[in-house]
Amino acid sequence: MATNSLTADLHKETTWSIVLSVLIMIAGFVAIALPSLAGIAVTVIVGWMLIFSGVLHIVFAFRSERAARAVVWQVLLGILYGFIGVYILMHPVAGLAGLTFAIAIYLFVEAVLEMVLAIQLRPASGTGWLIFDSILTFILAVMIWSTWPSSAAWVVGVLVGISMLFSGIARLMLTLSARRIVAAA
Repeated sequence: MATNSLTADLHKETTWSIVLSVLIMIAGFVAIALPSLAGIAVTVIVGWMLIFSGVLHIVFAFRSERAARAVVWQVLLGILYGFIGVYILMHPVAGLAGLTFAIAIYLFVEAVLEMVLAIQLRPASGTGWLIFDSILTFILAVMIWSTWPSSAAWVVGVLVGISMLFSGIARLMLTLSARRIVAAA
C-alpha cells in the first residue's frame, strides 16, 4: 500500500514537473520569436539585480567590522552598482547594447581560453571537440561584435531563448526518465 502511495505521489509531482518543463520550452520559443522583447526583459532583470546588489553592498559595509576605509569602498561600490542599475532601467535599449557587447567580449575570451586548453591537452582524446567549440565560439563572437550595436536587437533574447528551450527539454527528459524508472519498479 505504501508503494502505491509513493508511486501516486511521484506521478503527481512529475506531472507538475512536466507542466513546468513545457512552460519553460514555450517561454524559450517566445524569447526566440521575440528576441528584442526578451532582451529588454533580461536587461531590466539585470538592472534590478544591480540595484539589489548595490543595496546589499551598502548594508554589508555597515554591518562588517572592517576599517573605515573598507566601509567607504563598499559604500562606493554599492552606489556604483545602484547607479548602473538605475541607468539600465531608465535606458534599457542602451543597457541591452552594453549587455550584448559584454557577451561578445565574453565569447571571444572563452574561445581563446578553450583553444589554449585544447593546445595544452592536444595529445588527449577528444581535444578536437574543444577546438571545434573554440572555433564556433570565436565565429559567434565575431558575428556579434561585427554587427554591434544592431546585434543587440537579437543576441540576448535568442541566447536566453535557446537556453530556456534546452533547459525545458532537459527537465522534461529527466522527469520522463524518473517516471519510467518508477513504473519499471
